[in-house]
Amino acid sequence: MSNINIQRAIDNIRATTTVFTPIVEVVVNAIEAIEETQRSDGLIRLKVRRSAQQEMELDEGDSRIVDVLIEDNGIGFTDENRASFDTLYSDRKIQKGGKGFGRFTCLRYFDDVRIDSTYVGAGLSRRQFEMGKKNDLIINERFSDPVQPATGTTVTLASERTGKLPRKLASLARGLVELLLPYFSTNGYVCAKIELSEMDGAGLIVLNDYIDSPGAIVHEVPLPVSAFSLPGAAGEQTFLVRVFKFLSPQNKVSKLSLVAHKREVTEASLASYIPEFADEFVEDPGGDQSRRRNYILKAYVFGPYLDDNVLLERGSFSFQKDNDLIFGISQSQIEVQAAELTKAAVLEQVVTRQERKRERLQHYVEKQAPWYKPLMKSVDASILSSAATETEMDALLHREQFKREVRIREDVAAVLSSDDPNQIRQRARDLVDKVSETSKNELVHYVALRRQVLELFKRSLELAPGGSHLSEGAVHDVIFPTKTDSEEIGYESHNLWILDERLTFTTYLASDIPLNGGNTERPDIIAFDHPVAFRAENAASNPVTIFEFKRPGRDDFANPSSKEDPVDQVVRYVNAIRAGRYRTPKGRDINVGETTPFYGYVICDLTAKVKRWLHDEKDFKPLPDGLGYFSWRGNINLYIEVLSWEKILADAEIRNRAFFHKLGIQ
Repeated sequence: MSNINIQRAIDNIRATTTVFTPIVEVVVNAIEAIEETQRSDGLIRLKVRRSAQQEMELDEGDSRIVDVLIEDNGIGFTDENRASFDTLYSDRKIQKGGKGFGRFTCLRYFDDVRIDSTYVGAGLSRRQFEMGKKNDLIINERFSDPVQPATGTTVTLASERTGKLPRKLASLARGLVELLLPYFSTNGYVCAKIELSEMDGAGLIVLNDYIDSPGAIVHEVPLPVSAFSLPGAAGEQTFLVRVFKFLSPQNKVSKLSLVAHKREVTEASLASYIPEFADEFVEDPGGDQSRRRNYILKAYVFGPYLDDNVLLERGSFSFQKDNDLIFGISQSQIEVQAAELTKAAVLEQVVTRQERKRERLQHYVEKQAPWYKPLMKSVDASILSSAATETEMDALLHREQFKREVRIREDVAAVLSSDDPNQIRQRARDLVDKVSETSKNELVHYVALRRQVLELFKRSLELAPGGSHLSEGAVHDVIFPTKTDSEEIGYESHNLWILDERLTFTTYLASDIPLNGGNTERPDIIAFDHPVAFRAENAASNPVTIFEFKRPGRDDFANPSSKEDPVDQVVRYVNAIRAGRYRTPKGRDINVGETTPFYGYVICDLTAKVKRWLHDEKDFKPLPDGLGYFSWRGNINLYIEVLSWEKILADAEIRNRAFFHKLGIQ
């Protein structure tokens, strides 16, 4: 009689186990029971019982599997085996890697476990019992005369809890074959025959036939190098890799499994280490399309290090997934090396996929991101997935650019800190070339972005689907975000170069907000311009530039009754600034003098009404190209132009056309 808190043991089982874990546990026990008999006709039968309630949406025969029966013709539950079952952490099978705990996983995934065994005691005997759930591992034990003529055991895993067992026998069989494949493929070892069927024997599948038999769908793929070593805390550890091809797979992902004592413990996607494994592979022997089949690879890794460190539930290991400081070898280190050896099994297809990815990346750079061209010599395109998006390609290139810039900065710092004049001379030119190339790349990127901004600006001037123009705000936001100022955004965040290249760098900008915080009358943009330095001093000699935007298609401001005369608004803004009525958002005085030049620009559509209004009422003169008008207010040093949106766009395109042409992005 045992005294164990069985439920506590079940609750402590790690989440790395699955509903397959208890089935594999019982099957392996059956294999070992057959091994003890040394018989050559070992047979294990798995039979499934389905739910009596048929789910309406499923075809007949596909209802949920609730019970799994595992029958074997092994040695049976002898007194020694019975005592081992009744002992927590039994060491009876320690030489085979037994942990004495696996049976507890049965009660994690099934409500009941029942054993019916025929064995040799004083004679041929029959023992039946159930696995307890409270304190005793063996309950309701009873003995009777055998009904079977030979030894063997039937284990019933009853009332599966999760509903996650595959409903198709073929799917269940494939899952078991993957988990038990080391038993089927170990050199010099003959595994007992394992069958899977319905309770009445229908749909019989022999798991052994899945590998290396006529019509088999699992074949081993030889590797040129199948072993590797890693240094660990207890010395160098050696690992063996075996790779198998699974034809016509249901799961489309190639995988890598770490094995302990012939049982799969962990499973990882090979694509997480080598992206080319993300898709299935194809074989067409002799180019025969009729024999063309898809397949995946599955690599199995074996080694004493894995056998020694598998945990009780056989769902994980005692060493860490990454950066193991105690054992010295992590799971990811093993998987990285194994994945690299596995690549040799399909090297030609992997290389083809890598070349295809590099071609896609090259096309993206040439057509959409030419500033990355110098990086193509060094960037590792193989880490991209085969279906990488443009965003993912750009992210890869951006990371490569960042790493390159970091290396350059480190090299420059090393040279500058050196006292050796010969080293400085030898490395200076190379570093200057690298810095210059990086700067050119940034310039190319900037020019390409300008091309996209101009296209967006052109779209904002077009008619909306309803036949009306967009608001001033929509056009305004392309040039400079509303409700912001240059204290909030950097010079790269606006596109004032569309209006005037001199506005690319400015000391102060305010957009669509009152300068004094309370006056609601405000220009759309006010800029202090300095031709050379960014954020130059607030000097009286610097010109003040004022812009006023009017929505494309709008000309009601030219009506006699309009209170939104943009020319008068600009004049009022100038007078208010000259009178000292405004301060910057930071509370600084706007430094102006009698000679401070002012430039005013009104951007609108030059309709016939607006042109008459400018000529007849405002005394403006036309510009030579006819796309604008100008006037000079000498008493307040104000030069003012009224320009069409078309002129703003056309001038910006002309100024940048040569750059676009050089990049081939016109």
